[in-house]
Amino acid sequence: QVQLVESGGGLVQAGGSLRLSCAASGRTFSSYAMGWFRQAPGKEREFVVTISSSGGTTSYADSVKGRFTISRDNAKNTVYLQMNSLQPEDTAVYYCAARRYSSISRALNDYAYWGQGTQVTVSS
Repeated sequence: QVQLVESGGGLVQAGGSLRLSCAASGRTFSSYAMGWFRQAPGKEREFVVTISSSGGTTSYADSVKGRFTISRDNAKNTVYLQMNSLQPEDTAVYYCAARRYSSISRALNDYAYWGQGTQVTVSS
């Protein structure tokens, strides 16, 4: 079992930045690919970004490419999401997820473990 706890959400003005963290329990973190997803009110949960277990491969949704950066520190069992140039349309609950494979995936159903989410609100 892997438990994931997100932190770092909050309220920020348009154009601002936030850094989300996701701390994972367990000794298998370094073998899991990780992902960030988000869900805005009234919308389905959507893919944001994924990173391979080694950190060597990433994939971003077009909507965040060039503004968001994912990274991970396997020694700390933590994955990060640096979000710059935030816009009101980025407002959502952001979820961290882990999959039981080392390779990346953009599909929600490929992730076995989910955090509780952290709210990000961007004001205009």
